[in-house]
Amino acid sequence: MLIKRNNAGKILALLGAFLLLSAFASLLFGQISIPAGSIFAIVAHQLNLPEIGGWEFTQEQQAVIWYIRFPRMLTGLLVGAALGISGAVMQGIFSNPLADPGIIGVSSGAATGAVLSIALGVSAYSMFVMPAFAFCGAVCAVLLTVFLAKKNGKIPVMTLLLAGVAVSMLLGAITSGLLTFMNEQKLQQYLFWIVGGLDYRRWEHVYIALGPIITGVILMLSLARHLNILALGDTEAKAVGMPVMRYRMGLLLLAAVTTATSVCVSGNIGFVGLVVPHMMRMLIGPDHRLLLPASALVGGMFLVLCDALGRVMMPPAEVRVGIMTALLGTPYFLYLLRRMQKQSV
Repeated sequence: MLIKRNNAGKILALLGAFLLLSAFASLLFGQISIPAGSIFAIVAHQLNLPEIGGWEFTQEQQAVIWYIRFPRMLTGLLVGAALGISGAVMQGIFSNPLADPGIIGVSSGAATGAVLSIALGVSAYSMFVMPAFAFCGAVCAVLLTVFLAKKNGKIPVMTLLLAGVAVSMLLGAITSGLLTFMNEQKLQQYLFWIVGGLDYRRWEHVYIALGPIITGVILMLSLARHLNILALGDTEAKAVGMPVMRYRMGLLLLAAVTTATSVCVSGNIGFVGLVVPHMMRMLIGPDHRLLLPASALVGGMFLVLCDALGRVMMPPAEVRVGIMTALLGTPYFLYLLRRMQKQSV
């Protein structure tokens, strides 16, 4: 049942509260058990806030919370929000519930950039090199897709989808070719990145992701009304005087850059941009003024909960978050595919 628009503030406030609870759960769970009160005390101490409840903590607990779990949680929130809202934008642009941020070659381009940095040996120079290569690869893939799809100043949606498939296949072949010339150590490094995860994320990763993702999210939210008009079709959009191509390309590039930023700091994490926006659309309806912020909030919540669940499933080992999202997202994807098949009969 769709939720009325006048309850939007309550809905977003409720989702925000759930987001905070999931963030706290991410700080609470791990191999080292730390009391909830100590977590609050550590965060208050680091932020120079008044002490809470007189809880005490050790230096080890402080290091675990502030330098390991907290940046990991923030990275998860940023990446999940980026993938969630980008997926909602992509589904709105293409009018297809099966569209996701990787549909125009973002993930394939990032993978090619990452493996290129490993193959050249430059990824060992700095922790920022591989994310930089991945980001450049993702952006170049999107630009190539747009270039191939553009004809007479127009970019038909179906042509863009086909161009995205072609570019993804080409980059996949290049990536596979590079992998055949890499030794076992480099292969393990690439595999560790391509699976997607939030482990070993530090404050540096938060700083890399914060600016581009927050900027992209704010700009996409500001264009939610225009996306509503685009979703009605080109004829209706042109009838109200909207420059369709300009707004479509602007939203497309915003979603692509935001996704590229998330991929470069966390690796390739699938299904968040597909499952979360579709679930939110079924729950609250197609109005992007509510759908986009809801997808961002639930995307962040979903990713940090998957990460926390992966840490407690098989202790002391961890199941990486990219595997967790695939395990949870695949059944829903199959359900969605089956549902669409029944509707088309």
